[in-house]
Amino acid sequence: MKKYISLFSVILSVLMLLGSIGCAKQEQSAPADSVSAVAQTQAEETVQAAEPEKLEEPSVAEPEQAPAAEPEQAQEEPVLPGSVRVAALIGPTGIGLAYLPALSDAYQLDLYTAPDQVTAKIINGEVDIAAVPVNLGSVLYNKTNGGVTVIAVNTLGVLYFVENGNTVTTVADLAGKTVYATGQGSTPQYILEKILADNGLTDSVTVEYIAENTELVAKLIDGSEVQIAFLPEPQVSNACIKNENVHVALSANDLWTESSETGIVQGIYLVRTAYLAEHSAEVNRFLSDAAESVNRVLNDENAPAVVVERGILGAEPIAKKAIPNCNIVLIDGAEMKNLVEGMLGTLFNANPQSVGGKLPEDGFYYVP
Repeated sequence: MKKYISLFSVILSVLMLLGSIGCAKQEQSAPADSVSAVAQTQAEETVQAAEPEKLEEPSVAEPEQAPAAEPEQAQEEPVLPGSVRVAALIGPTGIGLAYLPALSDAYQLDLYTAPDQVTAKIINGEVDIAAVPVNLGSVLYNKTNGGVTVIAVNTLGVLYFVENGNTVTTVADLAGKTVYATGQGSTPQYILEKILADNGLTDSVTVEYIAENTELVAKLIDGSEVQIAFLPEPQVSNACIKNENVHVALSANDLWTESSETGIVQGIYLVRTAYLAEHSAEVNRFLSDAAESVNRVLNDENAPAVVVERGILGAEPIAKKAIPNCNIVLIDGAEMKNLVEGMLGTLFNANPQSVGGKLPEDGFYYVP
């Protein structure tokens, strides 16, 4: 009997122990469920609290910002970095832009070696503003049916009579001599012919054309075949530096203005007409910045180094000597129109195809 009682006590103890373990498990599982529920509730409350803030931000901000924004809208909008695409040729027509990138990061300035490269960029809309020869502006205007507009003159005469010797001091001294030149069939030829005609020298001066400036410079420096050359800068300065006997005898620009109402125009700034229509503020800002760049080119003693650094000219000694002779300017408005019309009229009379077959209409000129 005692054995049964003991066995019963053992079984009862085991059952009580199992019951307490089950209760303990239930008590332990309850907090875990409670944490999960609380976390979920907090997360839902966080989302519910956050969502109204996101929706309300614009409606709250707009009334506060609107009054402050109204005066700013009346001002010129800032130009984004590199948003105005500018192209120029290596040489005189690009010199005036040497400081443009330093004045503002709004410009993307790219340099090219040949006018046809710039022409393609303008026609394809890859360039907004370009520095080009004056006759090319007219050709493009006719080719694109008014797709380009001239906004400023950037370069006046850069052509000179250069002599290896000392026989020419006036234009009359050219009589009976041979002048070697480059640019046959283009602007330099027409300028040379007009100067000779205006001074009664057409029949008394022999003109021989050589294909390349580099070849003519070499022959002039040598002096055995060529004594007088009609050359542009910076080739003029290059020849004078390499041979001290070579010097400028006459300025084509001076001779031109003596017999013409307007001076020689050799370089202009063009803008795509569509770009001008939508971005007149940017174009006007460019004109202002370009004028400041020209001012620095002409007055900063470091200008030759900057011009060479930009890749516009090849060597500092040449740049230092050439810049004062390149007639770098920024002329816009009515004066620009008068100069360009006069130059294109002269070129048209010499060869209509040099300006694209006909003179541009008034819409070609940007006169605000």
